[in-house]
Amino acid sequence: MSTWNSRGLRGSHLEELLNLTNVRYRELGLALIQKIPTPIKPIRIEKESRHITLAYFDQKSTVDYIGTVQGIPVCFDAKECHSDTFPLQNVHEHQIQFMKDFEKQGGVSFLIIYYSARDRYFYQPFSSIYRFWSRMEEGGRKSFTFEEIADCYEIFPGKNGVFLHYLEALQKDLEAREE
Repeated sequence: MSTWNSRGLRGSHLEELLNLTNVRYRELGLALIQKIPTPIKPIRIEKESRHITLAYFDQKSTVDYIGTVQGIPVCFDAKECHSDTFPLQNVHEHQIQFMKDFEKQGGVSFLIIYYSARDRYFYQPFSSIYRFWSRMEEGGRKSFTFEEIADCYEIFPGKNGVFLHYLEALQKDLEAREE
């Protein structure tokens, strides 16, 4: 069992932008994306305030977000990286397996990575992540570098109150899958 602590808040800046973006996508009728809460089991709750003061993760979570974009099922995880090297330990094996199974069912899986030192956001298709993951499992690097990320999947702010317009990158991914 894992104990609940502030470690889970590392990507909160990115997740807040994604949450605001997803609300706007819904308002515009472009997508319906839900944040999946990490299941926790409360151990200690303050009686007066009813705040949870001690808890543990009840089970392994899958991904941060799941939903549909114009009829296409999507799931993705939000990750923040403070350097130019993204450690694959930030993605868990059960997440890789979930995204792989999701793709087998006809869905689209990806990561959205925020490189905070560069203040840049990227959409990383599951095929890229899986390639890096397989390289690691075969004894190769346990990370991937910023230089290995395709610029064509960079995410930019959108119009109409869309903070991170990741649907443009999703469209590029879908077009690449058709080729």
